[in-house]
Amino acid sequence: MPYEAETLVVGCGNVLFKDDGFGPSVIKALEEYFEDKEKPEDVMFVDAGTGATHFIFTLPDESWKKLIVVDVVEFNGEPGTVKIFSPFDMPKGAYENAHTWPVEEPLHDLAETIEVIIVGCKPEEISAPDVEMGLSKPVQEAIPKAIDIILKEIGV
Repeated sequence: MPYEAETLVVGCGNVLFKDDGFGPSVIKALEEYFEDKEKPEDVMFVDAGTGATHFIFTLPDESWKKLIVVDVVEFNGEPGTVKIFSPFDMPKGAYENAHTWPVEEPLHDLAETIEVIIVGCKPEEISAPDVEMGLSKPVQEAIPKAIDIILKEIGV
């Protein structure tokens, strides 16, 4: 199985649609952080782009104990605010990726057997369907906060 680890940190989103690229940007920053540090052996970072719902969340591996999803989430807050959510915190239909595939159901299913958390950042702008690469300033500035949360969650 390609995603065999006790803890999976999965960045979701599309870098072509401005702040929707938050998840992949955090994964890239985490990989850079660990370039000169030892990453915990049982942790895997995955830039899932827009395919997480179909290619990761619905194909769990028996080795998984914890899934940390990193993505933009619409919630009441200022753009760039980062919060931890349970998949059960998400109002039905409020958490969909840019292609309007609901994410809650597969995460609810996974949460029955493993720990699942969502590190969500309030976006300033999702440009879809227009292509606009690069994060807005508040979302770019939120990356270190997300990394701090993730490092605590993986025990670093």
